[in-house]
Amino acid sequence: MSVTVAATQFACTEDRTENLDRAERIVREAAEQGANIILIQELFETPYFCKGHDPKHFAIARPISENPAVKRFQALARELDVVLPASVYERAGNAFYNSIAIIDAGGEVLGTYRKSHIPESPGYHEKFYFSPGDSGFKVWPTKFGTIGVAICWDQWFPETARSMALMGAEMLFFPTAIGTEPQDPSIDSRDHWQRTMQGHAAANVMPVVASNRIGTERGGQWEVTYYGSSFIADHTGAIVEQADRASETVITASFDLDRIREYRESWGVFRDRRPDLYGPIMTLDGAPR
Repeated sequence: MSVTVAATQFACTEDRTENLDRAERIVREAAEQGANIILIQELFETPYFCKGHDPKHFAIARPISENPAVKRFQALARELDVVLPASVYERAGNAFYNSIAIIDAGGEVLGTYRKSHIPESPGYHEKFYFSPGDSGFKVWPTKFGTIGVAICWDQWFPETARSMALMGAEMLFFPTAIGTEPQDPSIDSRDHWQRTMQGHAAANVMPVVASNRIGTERGGQWEVTYYGSSFIADHTGAIVEQADRASETVITASFDLDRIREYRESWGVFRDRRPDLYGPIMTLDGAPR
């Protein structure tokens, strides 16, 4: 099966409807370029509100079934025959999650993944807003292949990618919101961010798609300029398409999933695994139990 994937990036405003309009326009642009699976950045309905602690932002959250972005993406998926992972702020009773609704071509919501790893650092105060996800890692058999989707900080943990690969993912997708480290302007983590996911692609022998936001946003104490640099890596970890740091962009790449599966099986990295030796990663301190 040949599949075309798209990574996108754009700046968000305080106007939720305007952001949804922009997301729809970008999805349509990607579909016109032949994309079958289109990835929009993390929490694209609003600016990245986790730059500070402000309880007013809890009002953004909606149940998945009531979220306007999910409803709009369902209609788009039906119309355009594309797969759309939608990153949203989910309210579930009195709990709040950073979540992805996986919308298949045809508009069906296949299910939801809730972000597992929740960061807390200057400008990225997610622990104030989100509970750790309770969904566990998941993969999704879509019309255009089986995909694994995780969210931003999840991408720094090799266990995330390996778990989804073991569960049968053929491609990995990471919507994200990463930019400058406001407490130390000398830090530029863009390349580190990319190399981490390139490693996931190489180690698991499957393509990786990452979509980031662009623009400068201020909230609370901190101002963050997002890196953009959305990219697509092939199954060897090489970046085959990459956006710049500041432009609204759609990039695409096509992959033959059958050929990649044959390559992955012949490479032997899953055949030669030794899960009996991996006990230390089941603990926080690496000590055997």
